[in-house]
Amino acid sequence: MDNARPPWARHCLGTARERWTPTGYPAPGTRAGRRLPWRSTLAVAVVVMVGTNAVAHGQTGRTPLDPLGRALLLFGALLLLFRQRYPRTVALGTAASCAVYLAAGYPYGPVFLTLVLGAFAAIVAGYRAVAWCAVGGVWAGHLLVGHWLYPWLPPYRGPAPWGQELVVTAWVVAVVAVAELVRIRREQLSRMRAERAAAERRRADEERLRIARELHDVLAHSISVINVQAGVGLALLDSDPEQARTALTTIKSASKEALGEVRQVLDTLRTPGDAPRSPAPGLDRLPELTEQARGAGLAVDVTTEGSRTPLPPAADLAAFRIVQEALTNIVRHSGSRTARVLLRRTAGALEIRVDDDGPATSGTGEPAGGGNGLVGMRERAAALGGSVEAGPRPGGGFRVRARIPLGGPAGRRRPGAADTVNPGRTEEES
Repeated sequence: MDNARPPWARHCLGTARERWTPTGYPAPGTRAGRRLPWRSTLAVAVVVMVGTNAVAHGQTGRTPLDPLGRALLLFGALLLLFRQRYPRTVALGTAASCAVYLAAGYPYGPVFLTLVLGAFAAIVAGYRAVAWCAVGGVWAGHLLVGHWLYPWLPPYRGPAPWGQELVVTAWVVAVVAVAELVRIRREQLSRMRAERAAAERRRADEERLRIARELHDVLAHSISVINVQAGVGLALLDSDPEQARTALTTIKSASKEALGEVRQVLDTLRTPGDAPRSPAPGLDRLPELTEQARGAGLAVDVTTEGSRTPLPPAADLAAFRIVQEALTNIVRHSGSRTARVLLRRTAGALEIRVDDDGPATSGTGEPAGGGNGLVGMRERAAALGGSVEAGPRPGGGFRVRARIPLGGPAGRRRPGAADTVNPGRTEEES
């Protein structure tokens, strides 16, 4: 049946189901969702009834108010009680009552208030076509009655003056314009709230990833050292107790340091607004890192080129974690007992290169894990606009190369930054 109607009717009125479905009903937790707007509706009904009685005495040539006229006024006002649940139905209902009231020749007055509020509610709810059709229908009906149908509708004795129609037209345009402005403003506020919520979710995700990277880097390095030293201690427990004691001392030191760093990361979850109790690690702790690697049986040769000026905190932390993860991977997955670290400071960037001579030992029956070491290195560099490359060296062994810009804003990834991992030692081994 709805498809048989002309397109303009379907566009303006919608389907019967849409008109009677409570679209856009306020959320249950809000005040509007708990109860109907009785107070405002009662105030509008009083203004319409009292105001029309007051202005009716000065309008000659109009039909005096009778029970039918008062019923039309009251009906239009009471419809506004459902303007939040059924905005389209209320807009059409108030327009119909207003059109019948004016066609019957009753006095002008606050009757237009019900039409204005009904159209306003529909526009704010997003049903602009319904509101425009309702207001336009009342205006067209008033124009038709005042200039063509007046001979058959008492008490009209002649056509209405055109100046009056211009005033009515101006009021209609003003009402619709104000309603449109309110609707646009509400849409802007809604969009701003959605953008703020999305930004908060994005910040939470970034913080979660940062904490996950920190925990991975701290635990992977420390537990790798502990694992190696525990193996040494078990192997030498009977034959060389003194060396076993040294291995246990290294385990104690590594575990204590890991606990301290994990506690620092977890403290940021409990008190996110507080400053950290200790500074974030940086390249100034590189000697400590190489000493731990030496305790795990890995000799590390560190070479520094370029300026020795302090690095930005974010770049300093990223560089330390990249070197730490690279050395951890050598301890866990390489048969080499030597590693070479090159730190080259250039204009606006820090270049890092970590080499080992191999061979890889992960494929000797060790189950593949779901490690995130290389992924974490790439994420750290990409967060600063840099890149990481990791893969086998031409002459054997493995190489990790990273470039960290020092002048770009932290957290912004440079378009087209290369984040590649060459075939060889897989991410699962990291």
